[in-house]
Parts: sequence; structure tokens; C-alpha cells
Amino acid sequence: MDFLNRQWLLKERPPGALTEEHFQLVETPLSGSDLSSGQFLVKTLILGFDPAMRGWVKDRRSYLPPVKLGDPMRGSGVGQVIESNHPEFAVGSLVQGLTNWQEYLVADQSAGLSPVPNGVTPELALGVLGTTGLTAYFGLLDIGEPLAGDVVLISGAAGATGSVAAQIAKIKGCRVVGIAGGKEKCDWLVSECGTDVAIDYKGESLNDALSKYCPDGINVFFDNVGGDTLETAISHMAENGRIVMCGGISGYNDPDPKPGPNNLMTLIIRRIKMQGFIVLDYLDQAPNAIAELSDWLESGDIVSRVDMQRGFENVPSTLERLFDGQNLGKQLLTVAEAELPIP
Repeated sequence: MDFLNRQWLLKERPPGALTEEHFQLVETPLSGSDLSSGQFLVKTLILGFDPAMRGWVKDRRSYLPPVKLGDPMRGSGVGQVIESNHPEFAVGSLVQGLTNWQEYLVADQSAGLSPVPNGVTPELALGVLGTTGLTAYFGLLDIGEPLAGDVVLISGAAGATGSVAAQIAKIKGCRVVGIAGGKEKCDWLVSECGTDVAIDYKGESLNDALSKYCPDGINVFFDNVGGDTLETAISHMAENGRIVMCGGISGYNDPDPKPGPNNLMTLIIRRIKMQGFIVLDYLDQAPNAIAELSDWLESGDIVSRVDMQRGFENVPSTLERLFDGQNLGKQLLTVAEAELPIP
């Protein structure tokens, strides 16, 4: 079977914000009948978006090599196997992994795609039960080491990772304060995610709010934002506090890095630990974490929310939503519907 495969290729590396002009939409012919032994043809159904994608296009050393100019943009997704010469990937089955920004891909074992477990929806596979949930799980529990009664602050708390981290902290018996932008996000954090307090950084002074809601200091800070938010939080940390460096979306589009927090000496004075991490380092522990996250989902201790956009032509603008603060929950985009029965 022959296809016309649409792809969004990286055209140039931007000095600032990553927008649609930095990509090129192309159509290339693709033949499923040319599959070699061990290969299978995947039709992309849903794409996932994360702030880390901004760093993947920078030409610098990182935990993954930069996306090459002229290659499809790297990105996670769930797809359906529509043709197969691989015994472990049956026609009709769903797979997850780095499908990248393309409607079809020919893959083999080296592509790193894995089956979506039975009973797991694509939305959950890309969210709570995927790298999003695992990032929150290992970052909070392994780096943050929350104890019952601790005050846990989460920045970017209404985002995909932050909202899961906030709910895990509540499960562990902590008092949770979330930071988000806008009334809708703050209301959702309190009413659905169970945070004790939600601070609208767009409508109130973060410094004043932390003085009010964390008068005895912050024991664990799970940071997805960086910048001024990180600097302000450091000044409110309790002695022997832990700062989990998960991300710094506030500065990802800056042409030149801004100076770091000017109060780092506070880490010494109050004996604070600040540590970064990459979820890829924990993949060998993922099955146990996914099992526990699944139990929390089933019991209702964790709720999941997705922001679903539609249309392959809207892929770049959907990524931009993350940096404009438009998304509430995991940012996803539907590319196509499954065309075959799922085994």
C-alpha cells in the first residue's frame, strides 16, 4: 500500500521562540509494500508535546542529540501498526514512543517503540502512565523525598507534570501549594487535584503569597519554571529543604540565558539540596512506578486532564501553546483515528 506522508521538518534553529516559521511541511511518498523483515509501518494517531522539545532543537550537548536540520521534529506519539513484517508488532496494535512529527513511519526494533498495554488509552500512555507521570513520580519521590506534613511547592502546577507531582505529594500526606497562571487553572488545582492552595502568579505577588501560605518555609520545591520563580522560592525554603529541578520553561525561548538566582548562598545557609534529573535515568524502574500510578488512577487519588488539539497542520502551533501558557494538563494533538480493529 502506498501513502503520501506529511512531515514537519526542522528548517532552522531559532535564537528565540520556536514557531511555525522554523519548520517546513513536506509530503513524501511512502510504500508499505517495501517493508523488510523485522520492519513495521505505523500510522500516527496522537502526538504529545513537552517543554523539553524546545531544547532538542538547540545545537548543544545534551542528554539527547539535537534534531538535525531537515529531519522530522522529534516528538512522542501513539500510533497504530497498519502493516508488519515483525512478529512482535501485530497489525492493528498500538505502539508508543518517539514517532516524531510525521503521519507515517517505517520502524524496526531499533526505533524504540513499545506496545501500548491493554486497557491503557493513548491519552494515558502519553500522560500519567508515560514519561510525564514518570517524571513527576521519580522527581518528587527520589529527589524531593517528601515526608508526611512537609510543605511542598509546585511551579507550573497545572501542567502535565506539575499536576501529577502535586497529587503524589498529597497522597504522601503533604501540604501542597501550587503555582499557576489564571483563575481557571488555580480553581482546577484546588477542586480536582486537591492542592491546599493555588497561587495565581499573574494576579498576585508570588513573594507575598509564599509569605502568607508557607510561613514556616518550604520543605520541597518541585520546579518546572525556573527564572524569577526559582529565585523567589529559594528565599522561602526551610532548613534542609529539597529543590527538584525538573524544568525551566520561563527561559527556554530566551535568546541569551539570563543570570541565575542571586540568592544561591541561601542553599549553604539553610543546608538546601538542589538537584536536576532526567527521567531517562529511571527507565529500568518504570514498570513498578507505572503499576503504582495505575493504582492511584483507579482509586481516584490521581486525576488526569488533557488539552486536545486536532489536525496535523496545527502541530507547530500546538507546541507554541505550551510556551503561551494556554494548555491545562497534558498537551496532545489528534492526527488521525485508528483505522483498524485493535487486537
